Amino acid sequence: MFRVLTNTTINPEEPNKKPYLQDYKIDLNDCGPMVLDVLIKIKNELDPTLAFRRSCREGICGSCSMNIDGRNTLACICKIDDSSKPLKIHPLPHMILLIFICNYKMIEPYLKRKTPTAVGDKHLFQSVEDRKKLDGMYECILCACCSTSCPSYWWNSDKYLGPAVLMQAYKWIVDSRDEYTKERLEQFRDPFSLYRCHTIMNCAEACPKGLNPGKAIGELKGLMANIASMPSKNSSTVGTKYK
Repeated sequence: MFRVLTNTTINPEEPNKKPYLQDYKIDLNDCGPMVLDVLIKIKNELDPTLAFRRSCREGICGSCSMNIDGRNTLACICKIDDSSKPLKIHPLPHMILLIFICNYKMIEPYLKRKTPTAVGDKHLFQSVEDRKKLDGMYECILCACCSTSCPSYWWNSDKYLGPAVLMQAYKWIVDSRDEYTKERLEQFRDPFSLYRCHTIMNCAEACPKGLNPGKAIGELKGLMANIASMPSKNSSTVGTKYK
């Protein structure tokens, strides 16, 4: 039998009881190979009160991100390789969802245009070269595995935007179709939102999609160094291909 220890958080019916690890025993011969398969089996057969988020089961939606044996990852793509020791599952550390959403909202994650064009009037085409600048960023699924692996984000999540949001910000800044490059960069003229990144690079190590948020943040810092000489309207020469 395979042991699974899941973190049980605050029970509203017992507000004074501290979180604890709940112990389950599972027969892996009657279960799928992924951690998410185990969690679904526990919920369906052993404990209907077990709560967790999931959706696609293909590593695409980012819903099932959690800390598994000390590593932030997606339960749907995390295979159980060693059944000789218990599996410990916790929520993502220091993850305050409201702060994460507010940080993401702050970067205005959508195309912004200055050229007056009626909605749907024409396509916003990109060259192959401009499109390649977005490689390694558009694949981000906002699972927050990177941000919740970052010590700077743990202690400053209300001020430091974190790897996930900063990589998304860089994606919109280097998108040739967006015309608010300089204005977007102006948001980072403070000591915390961008510059609390100390290139620890836990973010790249944790990303289940194999992306490199730390490199995107480095590119963003480079753009900030040249912001004074940057024209207000976006240019397709801004940014570099990175992965």
